[in-house]
Amino acid sequence: MSETDQSTESTQATEATETSGVTAAESAEGSETTEPQDAAPVSAGLEETDADDDDSARHDRLENEGDIAADYLEELLDIADLDGDLDMDVEGERAVVSIVGADLQQLVGDQGKVLDALQELTRLAVYRETGERSRLMLDISGHRAARRRELEELAASTVSDVKESGERVSLRPMTPFERKVVHDAVAAAGLTSESEGVEPRRYVVVLPA
Repeated sequence: MSETDQSTESTQATEATETSGVTAAESAEGSETTEPQDAAPVSAGLEETDADDDDSARHDRLENEGDIAADYLEELLDIADLDGDLDMDVEGERAVVSIVGADLQQLVGDQGKVLDALQELTRLAVYRETGERSRLMLDISGHRAARRRELEELAASTVSDVKESGERVSLRPMTPFERKVVHDAVAAAGLTSESEGVEPRRYVVVLPA
């Protein structure tokens, strides 16, 4: 296959992803398998057991990621002589680690830029230990939780405007995390959205039904 053909295929694949409104940075897609309806009950039972085992193994893996991340962040706080308690959890398909109990705005930075950088460093620390890429989420002083609430309110307001006007509405540029929150909120409200533009000026467009 020529380089031109390969480039064309890559462009088509990218366009197909953008149509869905969520890039790889915003969300990792899962796969679903549909079992034949006439499958034997015994086989179905075994498959359910296997699924339970897989869920347990995945949960254990994510908890391990959280432990590794917590150790890394604890060392970082000690080096910087900063106080803070670490809280670990598993939400869906990712580990979540929060630094709480202290005002650590300097680790959040303007518009969360320092937080985003620390999150990437923490993911790299996990990768170094496990050899697997991590989708771990880091929050500091409740910044992401508060930002999520703001974005969900923005999405709800925008959906209302789009339904009333019947016209698409473009939002300001956002980070992958922020765009993912908006995409999810718009979908939950019954409309569709897509991402347009190029980083770091990539933004969400909410589309009418």
